[in-house]
Amino acid sequence: MSIKLLRNNHLLLTSILTVACGSDPTPEGLRMLLLRAALLLLVLPSRGLDATTEEPGVPLPLPKGVCSGWMAGIPGHPGHNGTPGRDGRDGTAGEKGEKGDAGLVGPKGDTGETGISGVEGPRGFPGVQGRKGEPGESAYVYRSAFSVGLENRLTVPNVPIRFTKIFYNQQNHYDGTIGKFHCVIPGLYYFSYHITVYLKDMKVSLYKNDKAVLFTFDQYQDKDLDQASGSVLLHLEMGDQVWLQVYGDGEHNGLYADNVNDSTFTGFLLYHDTN
Repeated sequence: MSIKLLRNNHLLLTSILTVACGSDPTPEGLRMLLLRAALLLLVLPSRGLDATTEEPGVPLPLPKGVCSGWMAGIPGHPGHNGTPGRDGRDGTAGEKGEKGDAGLVGPKGDTGETGISGVEGPRGFPGVQGRKGEPGESAYVYRSAFSVGLENRLTVPNVPIRFTKIFYNQQNHYDGTIGKFHCVIPGLYYFSYHITVYLKDMKVSLYKNDKAVLFTFDQYQDKDLDQASGSVLLHLEMGDQVWLQVYGDGEHNGLYADNVNDSTFTGFLLYHDTN
């Protein structure tokens, strides 16, 4: 027998022993063993053609793990699952996705702080004219005025001159019987007088509550008519009195009036006190 044939036989024997060591010892198992051995014998020629040449006289060792006096065992149970492996590395970022749908409107936030006033804008167009208002109450007009003249040229010094020729005294604030103006409406008044002077020198005074506040003097020129005048603004309270009178002992009593020459005394309210 050649060395190549011995090599093939040795391989066949080794295969039979390996199968026998792990076979089932039951009759069914023995039949399967014989079937396997027969199949191995059938494939022997092909395996012998492919085997390599070995040196003569070298014994072929049995494969590791072949048992002597073998006995087939029962197949073991499947092993337990191993522990999970560690997490792999992070993958590369993917492409940007498409824009999603708008979310729901959130709740209204707290009112913020008032901002700085902006620059004044351009002037707008005129608005539509409003409706006509209801008629208001008529404003009360304060009136107080008088204008009087001298009728009798005989005057008494140091007493009020009685101007009995009435030009205007609608409110009756001037009393011609005593020659005095009585203040009824507190406020600012204007007083003036215009005196015709004849035959004597003339000196008159404007009084307010027994106190002379204005003086006027005129020296008479022989065979001629002179004119003298004066005016003043006075603030009066209710109940104050104003009048004209000849100043002195009667030597300066040149007041005169006739059909063509007048001596007048006038006063009126400029504006009333608001308090």
